[in-house]
Amino acid sequence: MNKAKRQAYNKGFWAEFLAAWFLRFKGYRILHMRFKTNSGEIDIIAKKSDLIAFVEVKARKNVQSAVDAVSVTAQRRISNAADIWLSWQSNANTYSLRFDIIAVQPWKLPVHFKDAF
Repeated sequence: MNKAKRQAYNKGFWAEFLAAWFLRFKGYRILHMRFKTNSGEIDIIAKKSDLIAFVEVKARKNVQSAVDAVSVTAQRRISNAADIWLSWQSNANTYSLRFDIIAVQPWKLPVHFKDAF
């Protein structure tokens, strides 16, 4: 892995770690991080009471660029990965589902967009 890819990987890892901490602070339980399938990847799968949130984390300099970075194609991949994760859960139909985005900016608290797509 070259230096630029390693730096991007590390930035993403720490952004996801911070987002998971932020969600825990808000009362969520982290079920899975970096859930990968051939169809796509979900950064964080979190649960709060009867809600499952599939969370995409973006580290950017501003909130708008973080939200804009989650393209329609990325949304489709996340949705496909969520379908696979749900197919492995015996009680999946008992939960409400939501797709969120967490924007992580330097030296600021993360911004949580619930039901973003």
